[in-house]
Amino acid sequence: MDAITHRQPLSTAPIVPERFAHFVLRTSNLGPMRDWYKTVLAARIVFEDERLCFLTYDDEHHRLALIAVPGLQAPTETTWGLAHTAYSYATLRDLLSTWKRLKSHGIEPYRPINHGPTVSMYYKDPDGNAVELQVDAYPTKERAAGFFDTEAFRQNPIGVPFVPEELAAAFEAGVPEEELLRRP
Repeated sequence: MDAITHRQPLSTAPIVPERFAHFVLRTSNLGPMRDWYKTVLAARIVFEDERLCFLTYDDEHHRLALIAVPGLQAPTETTWGLAHTAYSYATLRDLLSTWKRLKSHGIEPYRPINHGPTVSMYYKDPDGNAVELQVDAYPTKERAAGFFDTEAFRQNPIGVPFVPEELAAAFEAGVPEEELLRRP
């Protein structure tokens, strides 16, 4: 019996990735970095030895890999490259609960800011890499993206700082989430 050939021509049309898979960090601080990401992302170790650590927080086989490289130098503020990675939470309650949990571990945001489309808290890992934890400020991605077309964004594309303790207290006092997410 002859094998049937099914021709499947390839296309040059753009195809977007299905999802973001993972990122990899080189570090000379494997233990502290592993522990920090386990704490911040509520991640679990998938594999670890003296050279590598793979972590995930969902059904992906790994979302973060840490590679131990002795003798690395810390980047400076004048070094180009990745500015930060960002993780979204489903609700303001989730973001604020995470802030409270991290605070209990001595992990504090260095930059809490309401960008307009998101309410965000920026943290630094033990190597100084920035990690943004955020929640969308609008009920749909379209409305969040629409903020970029506003006069408020044109006048201030960065955002307005906030005090996490004050935001958490207002949330726990029952101030409506829509009001708390709105950029002042």
